[in-house]
Amino acid sequence: MSVPVFSRLNCNVQTLIDGVRRFKNKRVLVIGDLMLDRFVWGSVSRISPEAPVPVVEIRTESTCLGGAANVAVNIRKLGGMPLALGVIGADLEGREVIEKFRELGALTGGVMVDRGRATTVKTRIIAHHQQVCRADREDPTPLSAVLQNRLVARFQSAMARADAVVVSDYAKGLISVGLLQRILPLARSAGKIVCVDPKKKNLAAYRPATVITPNTLEAEQASGIAIHDERALVRAGRKILRQTGVEHLLITRGEHGMALFEGNARVTHIPTLAKEVFDVTGAGDTVISTLALGLAAGLPVLEAAVLSNVAAGIVVGKLGTASVDPEELIAAIRERAGR
Repeated sequence: MSVPVFSRLNCNVQTLIDGVRRFKNKRVLVIGDLMLDRFVWGSVSRISPEAPVPVVEIRTESTCLGGAANVAVNIRKLGGMPLALGVIGADLEGREVIEKFRELGALTGGVMVDRGRATTVKTRIIAHHQQVCRADREDPTPLSAVLQNRLVARFQSAMARADAVVVSDYAKGLISVGLLQRILPLARSAGKIVCVDPKKKNLAAYRPATVITPNTLEAEQASGIAIHDERALVRAGRKILRQTGVEHLLITRGEHGMALFEGNARVTHIPTLAKEVFDVTGAGDTVISTLALGLAAGLPVLEAAVLSNVAAGIVVGKLGTASVDPEELIAAIRERAGR
């Protein structure tokens, strides 16, 4: 990001850097669909004689936390302390999720086991730095009433220690309308910052919230407006603000950057900061994590959004589910400011 762009956005470089330094030890309650991301790395030299598909010769395999769990990873790597709240299965993958949380130094008291549900796993097969295919194992059925009651009780208990709340909805059964109607008013009554990465078409389900971060497709589905230019984008964003009554709306637009809509009808277009795009896996997790930490650190929503854009520009330049640390983020801010 060049100096003229910073100036046009009315963002002070030192304010952004100071904000990143205040991320340290901010507590963010993350409620959402916890997953395990599995990566199978290999190479392709031939096509299968059985079907017109590539044969991947496997070299290595790796796993990392995904979904709402990756939001927690991003928060921890940026210096904050995530309080993860979600459900896993009573299986090997669920135990691996817990172990990786412990390795991360994150709190695991909010992770509950549902013996009737399998842990969500996304398996990506990658050859020559390109994703060949993805295989998912998931159970999107809603939680039982008993488990939802336990989840709400733990949410209320953990919220007292949190500086902000992130709702990470991947439509895997945890974030139901009924659950939202119970937890979001609790957060609002407690005066908590609430950042939502949505999946539902009806974004009003996430009311009340501080900021919602749909991508372009999700914004189109919610507003019923095809976003083919900036004029349509503004119409869609303002319609969503009216429908939801949320304080702020941040539409993420991939290579077109972001658009921030504030409750006073102000619209700010934030250009993309990615130098190279290798993999967009987890970019939305990075956006919501950085945004929540920025707001928890006392930054205005515009500065927090700009930081999230810088962070996303870093992670899409990495292969696989990635994250960014504070020094890396500060270095990127300085580089884009020409310092």
